[in-house]
Amino acid sequence: TLSLDEEVVVSEKAWRTQGSRMFIEPGDRVRVEDLVLGLIVQSGNDAAVALAEHVAGSEDGFADLMNRAGTSIGLENTHFVNSTGLPHPDHFSSARDLSLLTAAIIRDQPEHFGYYAIREFTWNGITQKNRNPLLGRDETVDGVKTGHTSSAGYCLIGSSERKGMRLIGSVMGSRSNRERADSVYALLKFGFAAYESHDLYQAGTRILSTGVFKGVVPEVNVGLADTVQLVLPKGSGAGLEAVIELVDPLVAPLVQGQQVGTLAITLGGEPLLTRPLVALAAVASGSWFDAMVDSVRLWFH
Repeated sequence: TLSLDEEVVVSEKAWRTQGSRMFIEPGDRVRVEDLVLGLIVQSGNDAAVALAEHVAGSEDGFADLMNRAGTSIGLENTHFVNSTGLPHPDHFSSARDLSLLTAAIIRDQPEHFGYYAIREFTWNGITQKNRNPLLGRDETVDGVKTGHTSSAGYCLIGSSERKGMRLIGSVMGSRSNRERADSVYALLKFGFAAYESHDLYQAGTRILSTGVFKGVVPEVNVGLADTVQLVLPKGSGAGLEAVIELVDPLVAPLVQGQQVGTLAITLGGEPLLTRPLVALAAVASGSWFDAMVDSVRLWFH
């Protein structure tokens, strides 16, 4: 894990990186946070290479780490060969994958996501504005990132949150800065007009209680390890149904978080998702007398 105050020594390779830059110099000792700001706000390719070399020893090594991380979050049409996004025949991604990557950043690194809304950053006496054209157009837009190469065209990932519902829109291959901004903004506006958020279940919250045999207590509270939030077409929520299946019989001992059933959500009869139901508390084995009584009960269960 990197500290934001950790210092990175800038290599000549990082300094020589082509494209947009934050203008770091070889031999400079730059804080990780400053490099992150130079990368996010100023689109500094030199900052990207400096961070990659510091984390993994080389840009190739960092690309390997990126590919592993991409696989872990479900990216299916992405392969990285560098840290900058500069053109390479084997370096590619899709709008869907970039949206999934953005969602992972928002979900897993909320303390860092605020960097994407910063409007300008100064380094080496040079102030550069954030290239995201949606910042300032709508106060609910809080990111995320632009990109442009001759092969990919003008690209933009935008994110907006309204009334607790966050949407992400991504476009690639636009012909101009204006076109990418208008396209992403249109996607976000359509999303908020046509869809609504349903907060169904909170992680760690009791959904029901179920009986436990041979335990120190007769029942245990059951819920979900992860929050379930769905974004659905407006007005369709009435068609949601939940089907619960529990392990039966459920016999102690139980550990907290142990799967004790499943929760299936359907919409209009069509399956949407299935999640494991877990014990929200541990249940230790009861006394020998409890075990004996429940053994008899189990014969008739």
